Amino acid sequence: MLRDLLDSVEPHFTHGGKLERLFPLYELIDTFLYTPADVTRNAAHVRDNLDLKRMMIMVVVALVPCIFMALWNTGYQANMAIAELGLASAGGFRGAILDILGVGVDPASVIANLLHGALYFFPVYLVCNAVGGFWESLFSMIRRHEVNEGFLVTGMLFPLILPPNIPLWQVAIGISFGVVIGKEIFGGTGRNFLNPALTARAFLYFAYPAQISGDKVWVAVDGFSRATPLGQVPADGIAALEASMTKMDAFIGTIPGSMGETSALACLIGAVILVATGIGSWRIMVSMTASTFVLGWLLHQVVSTTNNMFAMDPVWHLILGGFAFGCVFMATDPVSAAFTNGGKWLYGTLIGVMTILIRVVNPAFPEGVMLAILFGNVFAPVLDYLFVQANIRRRALRTAV
Repeated sequence: MLRDLLDSVEPHFTHGGKLERLFPLYELIDTFLYTPADVTRNAAHVRDNLDLKRMMIMVVVALVPCIFMALWNTGYQANMAIAELGLASAGGFRGAILDILGVGVDPASVIANLLHGALYFFPVYLVCNAVGGFWESLFSMIRRHEVNEGFLVTGMLFPLILPPNIPLWQVAIGISFGVVIGKEIFGGTGRNFLNPALTARAFLYFAYPAQISGDKVWVAVDGFSRATPLGQVPADGIAALEASMTKMDAFIGTIPGSMGETSALACLIGAVILVATGIGSWRIMVSMTASTFVLGWLLHQVVSTTNNMFAMDPVWHLILGGFAFGCVFMATDPVSAAFTNGGKWLYGTLIGVMTILIRVVNPAFPEGVMLAILFGNVFAPVLDYLFVQANIRRRALRTAV
């Protein structure tokens, strides 16, 4: 019935129809629900069955462990805070919904944590996709082309790198900036040189620092404040960090932070999926991890009485903050990352080095990964150009011989 309905209204959206301008919106719904009916008339030159939609959906599949942790850990941190404050319920509309569902605020209950976390994650996710989808559809109708599937990933990545209690109007502004300024003004999917999700978060970071940083945004309970581990070390020292959590806690992700970034384990599972399917670049992941570890180890040898970040050993750098998430899902963005093999090695190394320099040398920005990846995005075309020109020169010499 649904297929017949779509077929019956299609003539209104095709060339010459009354709603021709809205064809990208119709095509978006049709191809989201069904496989396109278009087939080639001549001999097809197809390398494999991987197209843009399958690639983007596979990235979303790789994000499933991070999504699960976003739901569970957000609820877990909130329920732990509620228990610590001695409250009986979450309060507000979220508390009312949990009461209707018959779910308490027990941090030992997986269901209670998942449902409580979902009440924070899904409103952010829905606003992000509604507003971002609007801009994507608008530019598609103006340019008269199909809505690209790239927004499937942007619409999933952006909520995962936000704190749980960020105002929804800021989510709308942030994703608008990321889609319009970070991508569409450069021509849309495939032509942007910056990662749209990181561009959106960077905008919020500098435009609304109170809602995207500090110690009151990472645990979604009013009246409760707790800094992220990377924010705790510059102020309180590495001893305070090691007293509050173990490295295994940080690796699993049972710590405060952005909703989907806290678990290095979930990111590692995603990395295996992306590398196994050939979508994510293992060269970027390996070079970024290695350079972060090596430089982190070198700076760890420095004894400083004024900067506590020098005391953080390199393993902490790999499992805290957004490093794992950025390494697996952000730095490997096939559009904004380097595309030559040599460029990928240098690109990942550059991001790893910048991450440590931002985190350690300038602890005013304790995260570092977001800015480092955007910095790498800017230099990716230059790195590729150098390697392409080097290949051209080598081929010219072989031809001359």
